[in-house]
Amino acid sequence: MIVGIDLGTTNSLVAVWRDEAPQLVPNVLGSVLTPSVVGLDDQGQVLVGQAARERLQTHPQLTAALFKRHMGSAQEIALGKRKFRPEELSALVLRSLKEDVERAFGEPVEEAVISVPAYFSDAQRKATRIAGELAGLKVEKLVNEPTAAALAYGVHQKDKETSFLVFDLGGGTFDVSILELFEGVMEVRASAGDNFLGGEDFDTALIQHFVSSQRQDKHFPDVNVPGMRNRLRCEAERVRHALGQQPTATFSLAQGGRQWELAISQDDLQHVSASLLERLRGPVERALRDARIRVADLNEVLLVGGTTRMPLIRKLATTLFGRFPAMHINPDEVVALGAAVQAALKQRAAALEEVVLTDVCPYTLGIETVEQFGRVLESGHYLPIIERNCVVPVSRVKTIQTLHDNQTHVLVKVFQGESRLVKDNIALGELSIPVPARPAGEVELDVRFTYDNNGILEAEVKVPASGEMHHLVIENNPGVLAPQEVRQRLAALAQLKVHPRDQMVNTTLVARLERLYQEHLGEVREMLGNMAGSFQQALASQDVECIAQMRESIAHRLDELERSPWQ
Repeated sequence: MIVGIDLGTTNSLVAVWRDEAPQLVPNVLGSVLTPSVVGLDDQGQVLVGQAARERLQTHPQLTAALFKRHMGSAQEIALGKRKFRPEELSALVLRSLKEDVERAFGEPVEEAVISVPAYFSDAQRKATRIAGELAGLKVEKLVNEPTAAALAYGVHQKDKETSFLVFDLGGGTFDVSILELFEGVMEVRASAGDNFLGGEDFDTALIQHFVSSQRQDKHFPDVNVPGMRNRLRCEAERVRHALGQQPTATFSLAQGGRQWELAISQDDLQHVSASLLERLRGPVERALRDARIRVADLNEVLLVGGTTRMPLIRKLATTLFGRFPAMHINPDEVVALGAAVQAALKQRAAALEEVVLTDVCPYTLGIETVEQFGRVLESGHYLPIIERNCVVPVSRVKTIQTLHDNQTHVLVKVFQGESRLVKDNIALGELSIPVPARPAGEVELDVRFTYDNNGILEAEVKVPASGEMHHLVIENNPGVLAPQEVRQRLAALAQLKVHPRDQMVNTTLVARLERLYQEHLGEVREMLGNMAGSFQQALASQDVECIAQMRESIAHRLDELERSPWQ
């Protein structure tokens, strides 16, 4: 079975193709959204999803979130005494999703199509594939998130000629893609984006606004403590979501018997987010320019990603495009549904035989060269080989020459980016190429870049004078694990003990009670303590029916508490 997975910054989802339509698969808690959070419980067993998310505030040293933002880097995240790379934490989320499908359908899942932000770099894409491998999945394809979203919409309109703009603002990334659908062919015309712009950044702006309002209070707690940072982030997320439903919300923090509050309106949110809203305009304008299409020529604008639920984002989109954007499909779910459509295309599902998908390389790829200005040689210049928004798969070649007499090696440095100078672009790797010792300019090298449908770059350098061919192995890139390291980390993950899935519902409720106990004061705190004690007694009795009844009763009371005004 091939599944489609939306591996998100905040939440992840998995979907399958069933009965000629994509279908989301719920997790063990009955929700289709699995928080992209990983932690260890008090016995050192792995927790994934909501149970781990509930412990972000109470056990910050044992819990990790937002690790997608570090994919493709060498950063390690500590959980207790152990350290994990972002792709290892992502693998644990992927493995949990894989098990959800296997539990639901009773058959093994071995392959997956995983969505990635359109603007993910070569290293980030490779890290995502490695995460899939560590989770026991063969990653059949990486599909760009806006493309997946358009697939989910386009399946129902494949007999029409349509132009889409997909505005995808998720928890951690922002992508824009422009696509055309005609005669069963879905063609991506252009993509642009920002890998560090999403809902989490709006939460950060709210936190900074709240903390700034309390800076005169000498009793205000230290916000740099990990547990406090997580509490503030959770509260900021709650306030942001509340402002999607009502004109004002109260940002509140309780600590040490004291409480701090700040009323925040939708206008306040727009003011503190002004710089973020401005950053959304650049990728939109670039994508339209590269696609050579006018806003008036777009048939539809699709909002994708949970952050697009914010009224100010919808207002901005309406202003930018002069029309109300479409949200026919749940913006949290559309990417996973589209990934399942892509998985079905790989399986050649009968209902999708007529759908053909083309995509683009979202960024320019090139090498460092030396430019001559009169008699002055100046290094550090960028020679594009594959320019952004070329249709993939694509292969391009550029020829360069030696610079010095009797030169024996040429250092080929590969970069990604749009700037004229390589210092302002992203270094991907380098390779030293041996060349015959001859006068300057007599030895040529053909540098060929090939960018495939999965967004993976391959580079080769041919030296016609010697007939030698060299394949570029990305070196000095700490964000990409070598095959031997992958095997070692796969073995280490296999030794981790995973919290029993049949106990996850109870574990999540216990963690939720503990979080709410820390958040509240007075009578509410006392009530939560009594509920926690009663539930622990029920768990100790091992009476399944008693536990289920009490769990349902307590969950209902907690839902009411969290829906009520902040205590």
